[in-house]
Amino acid sequence: MISGIVIEGLIYGIVVLGTFMTFRVLNFCDMTVDGSFPMGACVLAACLTGGVPPALALLLVFLCGMLAGLVTTLIHTKLKVPDLLAGILVMTMLYSVNLRIMGNHANISLRGTKTIFSQLTAAAEAAGFSSEASLAILLVVIIAVLLFVLNLFFHTDFGLTMGALGCNEQMIISQGVNPQFLRGVGICLSNGMAATAGAFFAMYQNFADVGSGTGVVVACLASLMLGEFLIKSNKISLQIIRVIIGSVLYRALMFWARRYGYRIGMSSNDLRLITGLLIIICLLISKTNLQQFFREHLGGKKSAQKEGTK
Repeated sequence: MISGIVIEGLIYGIVVLGTFMTFRVLNFCDMTVDGSFPMGACVLAACLTGGVPPALALLLVFLCGMLAGLVTTLIHTKLKVPDLLAGILVMTMLYSVNLRIMGNHANISLRGTKTIFSQLTAAAEAAGFSSEASLAILLVVIIAVLLFVLNLFFHTDFGLTMGALGCNEQMIISQGVNPQFLRGVGICLSNGMAATAGAFFAMYQNFADVGSGTGVVVACLASLMLGEFLIKSNKISLQIIRVIIGSVLYRALMFWARRYGYRIGMSSNDLRLITGLLIIICLLISKTNLQQFFREHLGGKKSAQKEGTK
């Protein structure tokens, strides 16, 4: 039970990290995730059933997710479509694209197909270890590496500038940086991570479904706000860690609601209502100071550069 909650929480934590980049860092309301998450599962299923090696399939999944983010970026920047509408348009179109990718099948079973998860679980069971525990350990390692890379990225000049873009776009333009390029990079990375998480979820569930992305954005926002409620910090390292903590906690709450909710008359049909109420509660009591982090660091660097030139 606990290992299952951890596994799902870590898989969805990758999506929440992408949502963190768009909604918090870039201040961009990206709904594309509801389409790029199942797209990752569909691309993975099509690749694996077509004989593509699992590692190469995951790379293609990430690239396809980035392509979906690029389309959203182009619709927003070139056609001047509002960010929310651009994401909804791409999300809607991706449903048909995902069906095409899977050969007009709504779902594809991966049972009997060689995946990274199936290979790991087979090796773990042969060695006498728990399959779910081995998957949890693998995901912990993947998340740890991802958090390390993101922490380094957000402390580079490029990462700090990207964060400042969500706070004050005019300041970025005055520094001679193209905001459209910065925003596009962030959106592409976000959807690439969402697609990768969708592929991981398909491997964990042993099937890919075009409808698996329904409500992903809302669940990510709930996870994001739960983490912000638990940990208050201006440090980017803690802010990305609390994203994962919030994701695991959200999955634990949903599991508790499914398992024990019947005692108060709840059913699985009420889970979306619970998620919406959870977001409303977190909105009322949770605040973030993310943009202040980028202001302080970017402002400090710019002032140091000016003093150096003098």
